[in-house]
Amino acid sequence: MIRRPPRSTHCISSAASDVYKRQAMVAVGDGAGKVGIALASASAVPDAVQRAVQYAKNKMVEINLNNTTLPHEGVYKFGSSKVMLKPAAPGTGLIAGGGVRAVLEAVGVKDVVSKTFGSTNAINVVYATVEALKAMKDPKKEISRRKN
Repeated sequence: MIRRPPRSTHCISSAASDVYKRQAMVAVGDGAGKVGIALASASAVPDAVQRAVQYAKNKMVEINLNNTTLPHEGVYKFGSSKVMLKPAAPGTGLIAGGGVRAVLEAVGVKDVVSKTFGSTNAINVVYATVEALKAMKDPKKEISRRKN
């Protein structure tokens, strides 16, 4: 499953002319707890997307889930973007916007409430979301680790 958060364009100036590069940020996931994100640039959007998909597939990480939601609340900051993810009751749905929604759909999460604070830069929001998901721990494993 491939979801594409927003993309941007940047310009490289030289003495002769301006060269425009397109950036694509892609979230790739299996819908069952694995997700990878990547940012790539190229002179055309399809090339940037293709390159980003390849990078994202190589950077997939495992995320701890609790059925269709998250095991616990998480807040993570990346740059000046801050993302809060809260587990929700079954049937609530995915209450998220932009890059957060793209990443959570790729992971396979169905019931979550999220809020973005600070900068709404799509790239930083996506990175903050993935870092918040990576910080999720399985409660049973954490309890057994603390007892030992």
